[in-house]
Amino acid sequence: MVFKRREKRPFLSTLRESVWPRSGWTRAFHYVKHRVNRLPDQPHRIARGVFAGVFISFTPFFGFHFLTAAAVALMVRGNIIASLLATFFGNPITFPIIAVSSVKLGQWMLGRTVDGHQVDTLGETFLAAGHDLKHNIVAAFTPAQTEWGGLAQFFNDIWLPYLVGGFIPGIVSGLICYYVSLPIIDAYQKRRRTRLKERLEKIRAKLAHKREERKENNRQEPPAEDV
Repeated sequence: MVFKRREKRPFLSTLRESVWPRSGWTRAFHYVKHRVNRLPDQPHRIARGVFAGVFISFTPFFGFHFLTAAAVALMVRGNIIASLLATFFGNPITFPIIAVSSVKLGQWMLGRTVDGHQVDTLGETFLAAGHDLKHNIVAAFTPAQTEWGGLAQFFNDIWLPYLVGGFIPGIVSGLICYYVSLPIIDAYQKRRRTRLKERLEKIRAKLAHKREERKENNRQEPPAEDV
């Protein structure tokens, strides 16, 4: 295959780069920023796409962030590619902050109290949900009975508070990114159009200069003598 690696990367190296890219998150951020600025669309549509991607980063739809971001971008008439790029707002560095704050806020909004015992059992809740999910997949092809206790506890204690608590911070963060990115994208596109216009004018000037040189050379050439 053309794009296949000659030497397969070790599993630990792949896992490490998924958490921390080889070039660092700063360079990854600048890469996404330049890709967003260069999208061929109107600035307000690109900014709406950024809003959609950032907002979805605060939701617990893990594994479906691209699809849900694209859906929200369509709803707000934003750029879909910009929404996909903006989902990188949620990354291994920001996810712990987003998750903890969203779950705590969601618990408060639902009128629940979070004590130390609940915090200590969060890991057990994840393990129980993973066990039920694995068991139910096997049960779909065997006579075994499905189990939903762990998944129900995960939905009630984590997923639902995460969804409720992430809604308001997601909206606020998305709006902030929208109003910050809109003038930046607009200024970038204007500067880029100005540069393209200057390049075109230089090319036209060179072509006009060459045409004038040809005309001048033709005038200076003596007429051909009759044989």
